[in-house]
Amino acid sequence: MNFKYPKNERLKSKTTIGLLFSEGKSVSKYPLRLVYRQAEENSEEQTKIGVSVSKKYFKKAVDRNYFKRVLRETYRLNKHLLLDNLDQSYSIMLFYQTKDRLSYEEINTKTIQLFEKFTAQINKTPDSEQKTEL
Repeated sequence: MNFKYPKNERLKSKTTIGLLFSEGKSVSKYPLRLVYRQAEENSEEQTKIGVSVSKKYFKKAVDRNYFKRVLRETYRLNKHLLLDNLDQSYSIMLFYQTKDRLSYEEINTKTIQLFEKFTAQINKTPDSEQKTEL
């Protein structure tokens, strides 16, 4: 299993992030929220992920950076839950949305639950679209 988080997996494109906010779909598992958007069909990009912590809840950059580091680490250790169950590439933003200071273990548990909820939603969506077309 590859537990790396290389640069080519990081979401850095301002246009892609803008599209996530305007056209993206969302999955939540308190206190985390995952916003995703399917990558363009013709692009050969792989799944990219970015993390964000609100300045509204954590005024000090030190605190925001700590939680961003924790989110990246939980993604790095649990990304196999996502990548093994996805058949297409996605752009994903992961948000920490509470002022509560949860421990690493709690955030890790919530991340796993969020990834499972996300893959369940992704895998059921094409089936429901096919049913409506018939």
